[in-house]
Amino acid sequence: MTEREALMRKITSAAFAAWELHIYLDTHPYDTDAINNMRKYEAKSDTLTKEYEAKYGPISAASSLGEQRFAWVNDAWPWELEG
Repeated sequence: MTEREALMRKITSAAFAAWELHIYLDTHPYDTDAINNMRKYEAKSDTLTKEYEAKYGPISAASSLGEQRFAWVNDAWPWELEG
């Protein structure tokens, strides 16, 4: 497994744990331990996502909507690249 794949696995694991706790909290809204754990996993997922995007680029279309919105159209298209 490459470093990139390992980092993506960590992101998806943290995001999955946060989502499962979110679902659990639908039926247990006053479970403070679950709330704290959900926030911990959300923060971990956010931190890992930022690390991934700094190294490898955006994970989703939404994460590429920074100040350089639609800047990708300024790059060469695949058929314009020399092979």
